[in-house]
Amino acid sequence: MNSPVTRTISVDQLCIGLYVHLDMNWLDHAFARNSFVLKNTAQIDAIKRLGIRHIRVDPSRSSTRPLPLATKAPEQVEVVVPSAEEDALMSEKKARIERIIAERAAIAECEKKFAKAGSTLKNIERSVFSRPQDAYAEADQLVQHMLDDLLADRSIAIHLMNDKIAGEDVYFHSLNVSVLAMMLAKEMALPADDIKAVGIGCLFHDIGKVEIPTRIVNSTLPLNRAEKNLLQLHCQYGLNVVAKLGLPKGALDIIGQHHEYMDGSGYPERLRGEQITLLARIVSVVNTYDNHCNRANPVDSLTPFEALSLMFKQQRHLLDPAALTMFIRCMGVYPPGTLVKLSDEALGMVISINPGKPLRPSVLIHDPSVPKSEAIILDLSQETDIEISASLKPSQLSPEAYDYLSPRKRMSYFLDVPKVGPKKP
Repeated sequence: MNSPVTRTISVDQLCIGLYVHLDMNWLDHAFARNSFVLKNTAQIDAIKRLGIRHIRVDPSRSSTRPLPLATKAPEQVEVVVPSAEEDALMSEKKARIERIIAERAAIAECEKKFAKAGSTLKNIERSVFSRPQDAYAEADQLVQHMLDDLLADRSIAIHLMNDKIAGEDVYFHSLNVSVLAMMLAKEMALPADDIKAVGIGCLFHDIGKVEIPTRIVNSTLPLNRAEKNLLQLHCQYGLNVVAKLGLPKGALDIIGQHHEYMDGSGYPERLRGEQITLLARIVSVVNTYDNHCNRANPVDSLTPFEALSLMFKQQRHLLDPAALTMFIRCMGVYPPGTLVKLSDEALGMVISINPGKPLRPSVLIHDPSVPKSEAIILDLSQETDIEISASLKPSQLSPEAYDYLSPRKRMSYFLDVPKVGPKKP
């Protein structure tokens, strides 16, 4: 994408329909963005009160031309008194800043919890053979913490994690699947014991891969038939590994059946429909999604939007329809990690979803005039005049926008439960 060609005009030439760029710190004005289309005279008056004499406009994104530059009499000293509209804009700006600060704090807290959970999962895998009861106790405690968050009487937000924290270990795949599958089970109104069994089963669902050569498990090239057959044994191997742990039956079903498909084309038993337990069918949906987004070779990975689209359009016959429908509803039309273009032409990346509002997630905005470390986060559930107009692939971004937004090579998520806030009705 080429940078827009702009021209500089006098603020006295401003009129409704011009697309303007404010070359100043985002915190020094009342507007939601540094670049936007002028929609009313109150905006023009507010710009003039900023004390600037000239401003850049983008003709290609404007619906009109600047006013002619009139000959002016000597300027009079003007007393700057903010209008009621400007006061309202500034109040909105302060509220927006508070939301951004809160969002950043929530993400930071999620990333700390996610990193700690990943470390715990590594310890569990190390001790599963030598100290099986300790491994189960740690897994039980980890899942119980997540369950307590899920069952809190407040809305749950799903945040996108930083690549540097998530890493590429199999631990994070298991944690990712556990988080999303527990969320899905909760939204499907399953009892707490079943939700916990889902979490436990997901933490151990790929444990059988420790018995398979790493070169096969992590291969970025197509496997031959013998290698595929060996890899598919990880379900049975997993059941053998956890035999001494005393896991609940629902968790064991997940380990053994998470690759079974509704049409009988899965493995290892080629089970069909309701022969597959409900908990395993739930995990199959989430495991399929995570495998699409986090393939062995990141170049082959699908974007979250592409993954859900593929599952809905081409793989519905493989997956439990109720679980798939609910999962799409939970993840939103634009899941975290999706690159988007907004209705005002801004580019961004979805970083979290808002429960109950699948079309209005929180989006990190690309704005070159704002430092990357202070990037604007728009909560579209609050910004009602802006909406998502398109989903993008990383290749559609300019190098500058790509560097700024830093699209994730791996998609990892974690739960956030607001510490304060109204309870659900």
